[in-house]
Amino acid sequence: LVLASGQTFRWWESSPGAWTGVLGGRVWTLRQDRDRLWYTVYGEEEEEERGEENRPSGAAGPAGAETDRILCDYFQLDVGLPALARSWAAMIERLCQAFGRHLCCLDSRPFHAFPTLSALTGADAEARLRALGFGYRAKFVSGSARAITDGLGVEGLHRLRSVPYAEARRVLCTLPGVGTKVADCVCLMALDKAEAVPVDTHVWRIARERYGAALGGRSLTPRAHQEIGDFFRELWGPRAGWAQAVLFCADLRRGQDLAGSQDRASR
Repeated sequence: LVLASGQTFRWWESSPGAWTGVLGGRVWTLRQDRDRLWYTVYGEEEEEERGEENRPSGAAGPAGAETDRILCDYFQLDVGLPALARSWAAMIERLCQAFGRHLCCLDSRPFHAFPTLSALTGADAEARLRALGFGYRAKFVSGSARAITDGLGVEGLHRLRSVPYAEARRVLCTLPGVGTKVADCVCLMALDKAEAVPVDTHVWRIARERYGAALGGRSLTPRAHQEIGDFFRELWGPRAGWAQAVLFCADLRRGQDLAGSQDRASR
């Protein structure tokens, strides 16, 4: 899933479930078997002639220890991802518990409304958000709430549903911390702009690999966002945003199915 995410480069699926790429000056082929990572390392040509064994990441000896270290560093295997994922998945719930109005309790579980703008504009809002684990997002959440309160207002925000897509995105991008992708997500999912195509490196990769589109430069600049969005809008029409969302989910599902097939094969 990591190597297919669009955040890594120079890896390709050389055979079903096996990925080959360059890391640390050598060529690697990696295959995951549940919680074990198997690898083959190919060195320089003269080393290839001697041959390299296909061995698990727990292989003994200096060579095995060094390759283990490289993989642990590359994939950050020392990071406790499950605990972090649980913490992130509860982030919006913590926001509502801290700032939202209490609604009721069901089976001893409290439910809160989503915070109002006024609840997020208090003098201590940013500090409280940081204490809840929002990090750098804290100033953008409270700053956007203040900007909407002082400018658009609630009604103005709702009126963005009826203005043209380009205008809605332009207004959203004036809010603190809101860039093109976030604005497009809001336009698509909350403002009835079905033509909005949120673009990230994953979508960029889909455009290149699935459609052969030579779009953008070396980075996702605002111009590249516009070119990729226009490409999909021309391809799929007025509901391009939802078409892209379906394709995005299908691509993620493909990765999950691949992981599942590896798990079934190991069993």
